Amino acid sequence: MPKIVVLGNGIAGITAAREIRKRSDDEILVISGESDHFFSRTALMYIYMGHMTYENTKPYEDWFWEKNRIRLLRAWVRQLDPGAKLLHLANGGSVAYDVLILATGSKSNKFGWPGQDLDGVQGLYGLQDLSTMEESTRGIDRALVVGGGLIGIEMVEMLRSREIPVTFLVREKKWMDFVFPPEEAEMVGRHIAEHGVDLRLATELERIEDDGNGRVRAAFVKGTGDEISCGFLGLTVGVSPNVDFLRDVDGAGLEIERGILVDDHLRTSVPDVYAIGDCAQVREPAPGRRPVEALWYVGRRMGQTVARTICGESTPYDPGLWFNSAKFMDIEYQVYGKITAQPGDGEASLYWEHADGMRSIRLQYREEDLRILGFNLMGVRYRHETCHQWITEGRDLPYVLENLGAANFDPEFYAQHEQELVRQFNERYPDRAVALRKKRGLAGWWQLRKPSVLFGGASSSAETVGAA
Repeated sequence: MPKIVVLGNGIAGITAAREIRKRSDDEILVISGESDHFFSRTALMYIYMGHMTYENTKPYEDWFWEKNRIRLLRAWVRQLDPGAKLLHLANGGSVAYDVLILATGSKSNKFGWPGQDLDGVQGLYGLQDLSTMEESTRGIDRALVVGGGLIGIEMVEMLRSREIPVTFLVREKKWMDFVFPPEEAEMVGRHIAEHGVDLRLATELERIEDDGNGRVRAAFVKGTGDEISCGFLGLTVGVSPNVDFLRDVDGAGLEIERGILVDDHLRTSVPDVYAIGDCAQVREPAPGRRPVEALWYVGRRMGQTVARTICGESTPYDPGLWFNSAKFMDIEYQVYGKITAQPGDGEASLYWEHADGMRSIRLQYREEDLRILGFNLMGVRYRHETCHQWITEGRDLPYVLENLGAANFDPEFYAQHEQELVRQFNERYPDRAVALRKKRGLAGWWQLRKPSVLFGGASSSAETVGAA
């Protein structure tokens, strides 16, 4: 039986190991220097906030691995020797493999700021980062977080949970406006400020100054020179593939750019070596997708794919429909399909926002045929399978609006907001209602069906909607 070694015990590596075990009796070894067991990386913030313990973040009991014949080794890898098919460990030992899966994840970015290596300055990615943050934030008077992405808002929430005053520097003019449309970006920005955070938009870090003893004391703003006192500074300016230890391997033949280059079957340039998850860079990504996608569900999908190929079922990697979810303090966020900061050529969107400023729905579509392209949801839950089905089937906007109640995650407990979207559609396309009535043979206005109708209950009055 071949020996399969998985380097990294995050979602990508563990998914690969579990899927291989389902399909074969091959020997499997998982190596990680970070932790003894797989844990949910996205739950790290809740350990700091006191909502969970580390044990709560482990999806599987500790006996799971032995029962499923997946061996675990707690060790850091120093070097890859593909010619001898060996991994050299930092403790001086080595591990042989027949097939190697590199799932080494990401590392927090640093961009050469003076003082970025001082005590009390750090990113947040791994378990060790959490331990360091626990120590570094004990007893401080004020914190600074630099970088407005998802990790940045998580770190801000962590600090505020302990009532630590926080200044939040965001380079963009609006929070995450490189991803979010303007309305959603403004919504999250307002929400951050409402939680007592000193949010400074269009502001960049220039340098970090110590207290004379090697610890952060203050940071200075680029351009203005403004000083911000802080006993802790979180650098959350994105992540990059954790591949530095693989770059300087003489004769390895492992091609690396930003990440480890892989083909459509996640194979690297070295025979019998694959790369998956955050560390992998797809040579020819699918249209609309990035070469490196550091997302939980991408890692899981890559793990599933590579397992099939290794076990004899050659399977090209298909990233599937774009999806992500997060939580911005009290606002839950979901995105399905294509949502861009500004609609592309020939595209438009319907947008509704609740008066409370904490809930919104955006439907992005193609103007030519009204085909639905994506859903962007803030503070509102829709069913993943329903949104996925409508986008992949190419449903048009009138169909989606007519059936939107079916996407609502739990109609019994979550309010319905479809009527406002219907009203917007009618105002935007007033002449299309007649065409729809003729096309579908309806005697009256096309009606938005309520969830009660969709789920077998009695019908009720409905909003009207236009159509193409």
